[in-house]
Amino acid sequence: MIKERLIGYIEDSIKKNWDIEALSNYGGEGYTYKEIAGNMLRLHLIFEKAGIGQGDKVSLIGKNSAHWCIVYLATVAYGAVIVPILPDFKPEDLMNIVNHSDSKLLVVDKSIMETLDYSKMPAVNNILYAEDFSYVDGRDENVKMLVGDIDRVYSEKYPALKPEMIKFSDIDNEEVAVISYTSGTTGFSKGVMVPHRSLAANVRFAQNNMPLEPGDDIVSFLPLAHTYGCAFEFLFPFTYGCHITILTKTPSPQIILQAFKEIRPRLILSVPLVIEKVYKKQMLPVISKPVMKILLAIPGINRVLMNKIKKKLYESFGGNFHEMVIGGAAFNADVEKFFKKIKFPFTVGYGMTECGPLISYASWDTTRLGASGRPVDTLEVTIDSADPGKEVGEIILRGDNVMLGYYKNEKATKEVIDENGWMHTGDLGIMDREGNIFIKGRSKSLLLGPSGKNIYPEEIESIINNQYLIAESVVVSEDNKLVALVYPDFEQMKKDDIGEDQLEQIYEQTRKEVNERLPAYMNVTKFRIHNEEFAKTPKRSIKRFLYTQ
Repeated sequence: MIKERLIGYIEDSIKKNWDIEALSNYGGEGYTYKEIAGNMLRLHLIFEKAGIGQGDKVSLIGKNSAHWCIVYLATVAYGAVIVPILPDFKPEDLMNIVNHSDSKLLVVDKSIMETLDYSKMPAVNNILYAEDFSYVDGRDENVKMLVGDIDRVYSEKYPALKPEMIKFSDIDNEEVAVISYTSGTTGFSKGVMVPHRSLAANVRFAQNNMPLEPGDDIVSFLPLAHTYGCAFEFLFPFTYGCHITILTKTPSPQIILQAFKEIRPRLILSVPLVIEKVYKKQMLPVISKPVMKILLAIPGINRVLMNKIKKKLYESFGGNFHEMVIGGAAFNADVEKFFKKIKFPFTVGYGMTECGPLISYASWDTTRLGASGRPVDTLEVTIDSADPGKEVGEIILRGDNVMLGYYKNEKATKEVIDENGWMHTGDLGIMDREGNIFIKGRSKSLLLGPSGKNIYPEEIESIINNQYLIAESVVVSEDNKLVALVYPDFEQMKKDDIGEDQLEQIYEQTRKEVNERLPAYMNVTKFRIHNEEFAKTPKRSIKRFLYTQ
């Protein structure tokens, strides 16, 4: 069992990096480690007055910001449980989650509070605004008075804050630190109880294996309420003494690339969607030109061209990073092959909320094509099949990273964690002798071909999604035949002056070309145009169940 504690990591980093800037909003205000400690202690005074005890829940709803991070740190370091809720959920769902989690305190963005009804959240005794920690509403006049007078009360208790005064909760590593409500593709979201040991295991592994140094710059643009962004764009760099710049707006690829150019981060974490868009818009048009295809086939010339393409791509992400870590969803196979070809420093990791999130990772220079890394040192991972190296089976695991279960949902917990402590991920894959994990797809999305062969729709979609005039796709089975629902790239159509009446003909040709790259049993019989973007979870995975019969 892991001995390191997340709170210990937080305390050490604050003490060591006292006067260094820790968190900044992009183009806005920044805070040193000392200022963050002061804000955390102010919140602790409020928690105390509000009767928040160890294990009590604090809900946090808001866009990514330095203040969001301070609330998260303050809650976890106090020994209370943070419930970070993605602001993308509908108001009804936000209130459902606050109520389901039994939160006593709510910290929320002003714009989101306007959409909520306090009378429908009976367990919440007090509400603060995330932007400035001011009092919104509540049932406790004493808390309201303290919040209004917090600077005076704080300066009386801590007239001169010094590093040696920093000492937070001694809460046990087995206790819950976070309840993370996954988007949940079926029905109501489940609250994943992530213990302190899981967060400590994730931070320890990142410190020992990911290429960052204290003082390095990081850009945070993934949703912090999701465990991937939270662990690797916030907790790990914060506990390491890095400077984190937070993109507070919903980031488009253009905004992200602009921030990378300005800040020049040392490590980049991303979901595939952003990288694939850059590849499709910037790289694919260049390498698809007939003359370029000929030149790339000539030895000697191709290496010079590859290096030029790699340099351009590297510069577009700031030109200063050691490695790009891609995770959160399946990475497009064509893009991955191209990146490997040009020796781009990227790697693909694998994780899930239930592991806080990391399951496997390998550095870019040791990772295998098509693999999602090797298991982390705090997990035992295996494939549930007769021959894990060749026969696809469910990926199962146990160890320090694994959740305690789903909050108030023993039935769902027992469905994924068996009596021997093995957690069943629902993901299918194989593992080679070196421990490299190759993910084949979700067991829920697995399709059975007419000949009884297993078909992983994600493999077909990764080819379709790279084709001209296609933004995204979902492959489904209808009457034992594969059909691709295709959402057109309307932006490109406008650019190239292509009308919707021409699409059917173009897509029919595309379908034939795609089938040439697939074995016969995986051939797609039809492309059906889907006129609106597919519904997605907050981490940008398509809600596949909505489109399958």
